[in-house]
Amino acid sequence: MSASFLFFLGITFFVLHEIDAVRCKEWHIFPGLSQLSDLWGKRIFLLAHIPIGYFIFWQLTASESPEIFKTGFDVFLLIHLVAHLVYLKHVKNQFKDWISWTFIVGAGICGLFDLIF
Repeated sequence: MSASFLFFLGITFFVLHEIDAVRCKEWHIFPGLSQLSDLWGKRIFLLAHIPIGYFIFWQLTASESPEIFKTGFDVFLLIHLVAHLVYLKHVKNQFKDWISWTFIVGAGICGLFDLIF
């Protein structure tokens, strides 16, 4: 199994998590965004993902050091998993079902194994 397989599977889990994050209204958990109305929280949450997505695609296709980015993104996936575990008991956390946790944990595991292998 190649490291690229694990890396891209991790990105896939992360993208699915971000889609699920809209369903689960993840902006309710973030300081600042949680103070906004649902409409504005969702708008800002979605619009914030434009530069994030662009940055990921640019790093993988146009940067001079995609391997450094891949390592950093693997670490991010692990930190992201830990953050979700920390916020598990947050009153407005809606990531409670198996599908949400498949995406969150799947991304973290792929990041870990990609770092190891």
